[in-house]
Amino acid sequence: MPDLSGITGTNLLAGLFFSSIGTVGFIYGKRMRSWKPMFIGLALAAYPYFIESTAALCAIGLAGSAALFWFRD
Repeated sequence: MPDLSGITGTNLLAGLFFSSIGTVGFIYGKRMRSWKPMFIGLALAAYPYFIESTAALCAIGLAGSAALFWFRD
């Protein structure tokens, strides 16, 4: 049975928020046939599964969202 003691409501909402941004970035990159937003979006959608700290989750999410904005073609 997995240990769910590190999961909080804030952590779940932040993960959902940044995963949603990643999904939109992935779809945008796929439709525009641009690999940069597609891979950044994929990384944004997947990383919340591996991060337990809410502060780290938000910091990585903000950095990834900024990268998605700056590296679009």
